[in-house]
Amino acid sequence: MTKWIHFQFVLLCTLAVASRADIGEEDGVLVLKKSNFEEALKAHPNILVEFYAPWCGHCKALVPEYAKAASMLKADGSEIRLAKVDATEEADLAQEYGVRGYPTIKFFKGGDKESPKEYSAGRQADDIVNWLKKRTGPAATTLGEVAQAESMIAENEVAVIGFFKDAESEGATAFLKAAEAVDDVPFGITSNEAVFSKFEVSKDGVVLFKKFDEGRNTFDGELSKTDLLAFIKANQLPLVIEFTEQTAPKIFGGEIKSHILMFVPKAADDFNDKMAEFKKASEGFKGKILFIFIDSEVDDNQRILEFFGLKKEECPAIRLITLEEEMTKYRPESEAITADNIIAFCTLFTEGKLKPHLMSQDIPEDWDKNPVRVLVGKNFEEVVFDPKKNVFVEFYAPWCGHCKQLDPIWTKLGEKYQDSADIVVAKMDSTANEIETVKVHSFPTLKFFPAGDEHKVVDYNGERTLEGFTKFLESGGKDGGAPAGEEGEEDEGIDLCMCKQAHTR
Repeated sequence: MTKWIHFQFVLLCTLAVASRADIGEEDGVLVLKKSNFEEALKAHPNILVEFYAPWCGHCKALVPEYAKAASMLKADGSEIRLAKVDATEEADLAQEYGVRGYPTIKFFKGGDKESPKEYSAGRQADDIVNWLKKRTGPAATTLGEVAQAESMIAENEVAVIGFFKDAESEGATAFLKAAEAVDDVPFGITSNEAVFSKFEVSKDGVVLFKKFDEGRNTFDGELSKTDLLAFIKANQLPLVIEFTEQTAPKIFGGEIKSHILMFVPKAADDFNDKMAEFKKASEGFKGKILFIFIDSEVDDNQRILEFFGLKKEECPAIRLITLEEEMTKYRPESEAITADNIIAFCTLFTEGKLKPHLMSQDIPEDWDKNPVRVLVGKNFEEVVFDPKKNVFVEFYAPWCGHCKQLDPIWTKLGEKYQDSADIVVAKMDSTANEIETVKVHSFPTLKFFPAGDEHKVVDYNGERTLEGFTKFLESGGKDGGAPAGEEGEEDEGIDLCMCKQAHTR
């Protein structure tokens, strides 16, 4: 009997080892599937999981940084593991965890699979590691020696250190609360006199160390969580930051929602001169407007130029955008890129004296000759707010795959109502035309403008079929409609409004 029990024990151990072996690994990153997902959560209580698509450019760009982060954690002796799931192969897992874009990254803490935390920081290895350490350890690392403080500063692009002679003081408590609220910057706290002396700090305070611009910023104000967060927000990014795959999350995930963009070829002879003017202008708007430059020659940035109605040949150029609930774009009167012009432009913006810049193509000569009428900014309101017409409009993007799939159905709908006395089927390229009264957040967006003087707008949320559209029109916009203002699905993202969708697609 004893041998039999021993045999069972050996067999169970063998099966357990075999089961664990099913969790593959690539460059230190666990490869998960539905068959081993729960086992991985049990074996590794703290695990960051990336849901990706093999064809996704953003996912490909993340690969080396994700592997580097896994290596850094291993070198630190951390028990946190990084994992990945091919969401195109593991559709059930992707659906279970609400994956709607790529990459989607979630942190499963303590083996909790019910409510994983959405990863919200940048996509460089340091960002990933710092975010995970914040989620699993103290908000601020205690720095008992000069070497520890020097190491934190040397190893990070930005680091914040609180100098408090009494670690239990009100100031220290406020500092720790601020540290808990910031995911993408490491915090340290010290009461060590040698550390105070090394960094020439004589009294309680907070210093932000960084590897750009001034090199360090000393907090000068009331030690409260709110003021400390404002200080960090204003100083943690460079005065001028380049828009790239890696910086996009920091740009769009930050608190500053007003962005001025300089589109300029990085290889241009006068690039440094333009940058000097741009940077000079930025100094007076720190914490208010984020200054970003975009290399207009990079292929991946062409969608952004298109979003602003720009072509490569028109660069260098300046544009400003607000990324609040409704995005609004502004264009300077003068195209000359000088510090004075940019300062004047930004000043008018902060004073609320600028009018939005709305793009519009010219009205095509044959805009009303085909079954589907062609709308542009210049003829939009005249057509859709005709009190005698019921107008059904598709707002599309030329590059949108969903729009292309819809096109033949939309054409058939136009043909069906071509001779109607009161129904008009139309479309508008929203990448080249903008309307103040209609905000488009995704493509395609379908809106119905019923006849009358009330200028009503009804969103279409029904099936995208000829039958569905027909029922909707015949019911006067009721069967398949929804009250104006309800969001449709985000089918395709643009890489700047981009903030909300670009790096998740």
